Amino acid sequence: MSYDNILKFLLEIDPHPFVHWLLGESALESVSFLNTELNLEPIRADGGFFLETAGKILHLEFQTVATSNPPMPLRMLDYWVRLYRRYRLEIEQVVIFLKPTTMPEVFHDYFQQQQTTHRYRVIRLWELEPQLFFELPSLLPLAVLAKTQAPEQLLQQVSQQLDRIEDRTEQLNLKAATQILAGIKFTDAMIEQFFQEELMQESVIYQKIFNRGIAQGVEQGLQQGLQQGLQQGLQQGIEEGEFTLLTKLLSRRLGLLDAAVLKRLRQLSRLQLEALGEALLDMQSRADLDQWLATYGNET
Repeated sequence: MSYDNILKFLLEIDPHPFVHWLLGESALESVSFLNTELNLEPIRADGGFFLETAGKILHLEFQTVATSNPPMPLRMLDYWVRLYRRYRLEIEQVVIFLKPTTMPEVFHDYFQQQQTTHRYRVIRLWELEPQLFFELPSLLPLAVLAKTQAPEQLLQQVSQQLDRIEDRTEQLNLKAATQILAGIKFTDAMIEQFFQEELMQESVIYQKIFNRGIAQGVEQGLQQGLQQGLQQGLQQGIEEGEFTLLTKLLSRRLGLLDAAVLKRLRQLSRLQLEALGEALLDMQSRADLDQWLATYGNET
């Protein structure tokens, strides 16, 4: 599960702040999601929206690393052609780079080959002032990646601003997203000063990350627990990644697991690990885990 997927979840919850930020107030009247899986050789855009009032499409791509295969300029041209082939509308494309780097790829905003030239917008978050994101609460998770000479102070300010959000569900979702994205540039110790990891488990974003991360085979991850377990999943193998993630989450939710329980968990199949991953969201005590293992742990 890569960092850009966290931003996809924020888009799914509410695309309006992104539209406001990137296109301005006039585009907010009507926003509807587009199917981001584009035919031919299947590719999926990070975000696509039809802006009915403006009569255009906004296409977003989030990038943690500077390089990709195929290169980003070619990808953006490919996305544009597929979107235009399907919808025949004006298309505004924006690539948002998340992690600071001086590599030349993050400064490229066009594709050019022979007679073909295609341009798109590029945003490097580390060059933007954080105050921009403070004005739109739903974009606060991005503020921790913005320009600052005092990173710890910025992280504290974002945490305090999130605490002022009255809607509990919205607050938990944004805190979870902020905590995860902060892992791009902050140490775990610094993040833990301002965010309680156990609160993540109550958020919709956390639950989507966990369930989708298991389903996708632990593609990438998040630092410490969800972050580190998923991030190491591809390198250690899908099954090992699932096991590591589950044991971390179980320990956080139910307390330290003893050797006997770890041995029983190690014997579970991949399908059983996936089933346990869904069940643990409803577990409140070690007795619930013991009951689940007694009921489902011996199934083949």
